[in-house]
Amino acid sequence: MIRLPLYSASSSLPFRINHSNIQANVLRSWNAFSVSAARAKSSLTHVDESGDAHMVDVSDKHPTLRTAIARGQVRMNQETLDLIKQDGIKKGNVLAVAQIAGITGAKSCSQIIPLCHPINITKVSVKLDLVEKSHEEPLCCSVDIEAQVRCKGETGVEMEALSAVSIAALTVFDMCKAVSKDMRIENIRVVEKTGGKSGSWKLNE
Repeated sequence: MIRLPLYSASSSLPFRINHSNIQANVLRSWNAFSVSAARAKSSLTHVDESGDAHMVDVSDKHPTLRTAIARGQVRMNQETLDLIKQDGIKKGNVLAVAQIAGITGAKSCSQIIPLCHPINITKVSVKLDLVEKSHEEPLCCSVDIEAQVRCKGETGVEMEALSAVSIAALTVFDMCKAVSKDMRIENIRVVEKTGGKSGSWKLNE
């Protein structure tokens, strides 16, 4: 057995602590953190110079036609998917209710996300597809969701599209959770946007 020496608070340690080096290292680390934080603040439009959150002023922007498309999915087992197909979920028609919920989610975005602008949306479409995949894993099926939002305004509608997909997915989960609690909501993302200063953008999938 190897015995290690014990040291009390009054004992002298077998090595010397260089307090000056420790203080210098802490100071360097803090300075580096401060510089990084300042750079991050300067690049975030929802953070002002003092680091406080604020709603971006879009008064000087010219209204343009803007669109955004978002997608996501609810992974589930074959049994749950079959019940949705057969309209066998006790709460009702899952796809119809989730579609309306997604549209409501897009319209309510600024009430949920605190720094989003209320936007005069001109179009919201939510599409839900039942997808059967290989049976090699338990959650072999999914409800795939796509939302498209349009407006003519000073700011984009990416958050509205994401809200539509998110609320639709949560509604699918809520309506089916009595049958299956191991469903997974995943892969929610913006896949395309148009309009505004940055122009068009499309996700490479």
